[in-house]
Amino acid sequence: MNHIATIPDRDYIVRMEKITKKFGTITALSNVDFGVERGEVRALLGDNGAGKSTLIKILMGVHQPTSGQIYFEGKPVVINSPREARAIGIEAVYQDLALVNLMSISRNFFLGREMVKRIGPIHWLDIRKMNEICRKSLHDIGIEIRSASERVGSLSGGERQSVAIGRGVYFGAKVLILDEPTSALSVAETRKVLTYIANARERGLGVIFITHNVHHVYMVADSYTVIRHGQHVGTYYKGELGEDDIADLITGDREY
Repeated sequence: MNHIATIPDRDYIVRMEKITKKFGTITALSNVDFGVERGEVRALLGDNGAGKSTLIKILMGVHQPTSGQIYFEGKPVVINSPREARAIGIEAVYQDLALVNLMSISRNFFLGREMVKRIGPIHWLDIRKMNEICRKSLHDIGIEIRSASERVGSLSGGERQSVAIGRGVYFGAKVLILDEPTSALSVAETRKVLTYIANARERGLGVIFITHNVHHVYMVADSYTVIRHGQHVGTYYKGELGEDDIADLITGDREY
């Protein structure tokens, strides 16, 4: 059974329609529909090997779909690389976070987008300005840091997640993809990260929350898309199902 929630489409930022991906004779995805609206946290749920990573890699331009279409703000797009995805406003925060431990928080915040001062042919990093912007930007979305000059390697897992999320928000992301953001975090840190996700939603971002933890996603997600064995099982809105129901859908123990 392929269930689609009866709530009508409101304002999708990203819509992926009938996405199929084949690797040789192996079909990783088959006619999968997925999307996220403005100001929504959409959970992408599925067991290991369900096809979640493949779907997100297609959205980020790492893979090209064998068939199907991606729409961004209502217009059909072809995304050929992560750089192109970021250019239109899709930012991904992966489990490894792509942070450099020996660099400061602000250097990681601006990594690849550093601010510089120039006098003729001479230019150097504007560390003071980057520190100020980094601290203020994180503060604006409810994230407090001790010092923007502090090394990222000294931060906890939850704090590192906060820097990565704040970076995406500051640089104009319209869609924020979070890959297992609460994995291996303490209860207190998980609560903080879920708060940051809610803050991003309040700013109008569409947040895609990929996780295995049904309890965490149930606390913050507005809707849930479940895929299993490369196929779209269903999309459900908050209140339609309980936590146990969602878990059963992921494992295939029950159909709705």
